[in-house]
Amino acid sequence: MTTALIADDEPHLAQYLKTQLAQVWPELQIVKIAANGVEAAQAIAELEPDLAFLDIQMPGLTGLEVAQGIEGATRVVFVTAYDQYAVEAFEARAVDYLLKPLKVERLATCVTRLRREAPAPAGDDALAETLKRLLPAAAASARLRYIRAAQGELMHQIPVDEVLFFHADDKYTVVQTATAEHLIRTPIFELSGQLDPDRFWQVHRSTIINLDHLAGTRRDEQSRLFVRIRGQARELPVSRAYVHLFKAM
Repeated sequence: MTTALIADDEPHLAQYLKTQLAQVWPELQIVKIAANGVEAAQAIAELEPDLAFLDIQMPGLTGLEVAQGIEGATRVVFVTAYDQYAVEAFEARAVDYLLKPLKVERLATCVTRLRREAPAPAGDDALAETLKRLLPAAAASARLRYIRAAQGELMHQIPVDEVLFFHADDKYTVVQTATAEHLIRTPIFELSGQLDPDRFWQVHRSTIINLDHLAGTRRDEQSRLFVRIRGQARELPVSRAYVHLFKAM
């Protein structure tokens, strides 16, 4: 029996893919649904599935990074909303790909190919060469563009451009926009790896600011540095480890 892992940080999309796979490949056994890249990498190493359907944009590790770390014979199918990955590399037939939103006809074609083609021999470097070309572009494209924050039964889709700053608060991270405050469970250290470092600066172990909304800085009598965000009366402290970022300002 052929086994497979699905990795996607959006549970409903992972479940949808599982449902569609059950229709076009009833014999396929899904051994794991991973919610992020780290979980996917660990599960692939432990379970050694025949196939891994990897979303490219996942927290912790991207699907490309997970694929790069596979040491066994697991074959990879990438799932992505960005067709620029497909144009150059995926058609090289080192791997297959599925574009979001998922089309059942394309999935059926992918399954036919997977069932027909033999796994690449051990030591084959086609996938490694493909990933080498893709990883730099993926690092930029994988940056967060939206923050999803639940409020009761309503799920808000917040463009990161509108976020003034992120601030860790006990169990939650506050997402502050000009008009509202939202709470998410994603920790600051995880956000820092997903945001564009040219636009979002971590200024404290619990705070990341959006430079597009930076109004200025202030030092107090003890030479402690604070940043001011446009439209916000509250000042945010800059810890000593990050003061050097503002020396050129």
